[in-house]
Amino acid sequence: MHTVRFFQLDVFADRAGCGNPLGVVVGAEGWSTADMQRFATWTNLVETTFLLPAARLEADYRLRIFTPHREIPFAGHPTLGSAHVALDVGRVTAADGRLIQDCGAGLLPILVEGEGGSRQLFVQAPPAEVVVSGVDAEPRLGAVLGDRRLGRLPPACVSGGRRWWVAELADEAELRDWSPDHAAIRALAEASDTLGLCAFARCQGGDYEVAARAFPAGAGIVEDPASGAANALLAAWLQHAEPEGPLARGYRVSQGREIGRDATLVLRIDDNGIWVGGQSVTVIAGEARWPVQSSGT
Repeated sequence: MHTVRFFQLDVFADRAGCGNPLGVVVGAEGWSTADMQRFATWTNLVETTFLLPAARLEADYRLRIFTPHREIPFAGHPTLGSAHVALDVGRVTAADGRLIQDCGAGLLPILVEGEGGSRQLFVQAPPAEVVVSGVDAEPRLGAVLGDRRLGRLPPACVSGGRRWWVAELADEAELRDWSPDHAAIRALAEASDTLGLCAFARCQGGDYEVAARAFPAGAGIVEDPASGAANALLAAWLQHAEPEGPLARGYRVSQGREIGRDATLVLRIDDNGIWVGGQSVTVIAGEARWPVQSSGT
């Protein structure tokens, strides 16, 4: 049996029970890929990460990210939650408010702002491009959107690390009371090689400017409580379609209330690209004893 430190977090939240759950393992340097995958399958969290020593001089640490079924090169909330743990356990120290993570997507800069419970972390999203836009861009869009009233921008397929459809609904009520056809979203995802649909609405008068709901049916998930990747691609679409609009330099997103969460994501857009960030909170901190069946990563 190999004993490691294990943490479970809520990412994009300032209190337990509101964000996107994540498992983080510290001390698995001797584990093989198969060992990591078995553990990630056992936790049954959307993602489980393994925080490892840096293999490159430029990086502060190396990260491997696993779903219950496979390893993936990058995802937003695992990146931010793992950086949160790395700072808390003293594995790394931010230099000039910045960390460098080495993962399957390469070397990624992470900005560190504040300390303690109010600390916010931001990761730079991969470059994105608009693949196609318009209600008629994909025949299956009509079956997904049904009779929903749409907003000012047309739906679009956006690619950047991952690929999502994004669609603006007329207002927050139109978004929040929607019960979408998940089979139709899955058919759309499979036909267009995307993860699914991220629907959003502009909001006024609250502590957020955008409400979003993400339906990654292409990954077998009904609804995501807080999606960094989907929101980064949504920001790329807004920057492309409305470069001088009120959201073109950044905004706050409310996500997850429809499934009992209350996440807040912060989007920043500058000359260097799009940054996705927010707070994380550690819910479980302890040890895990796991039978390691092979060695080497």
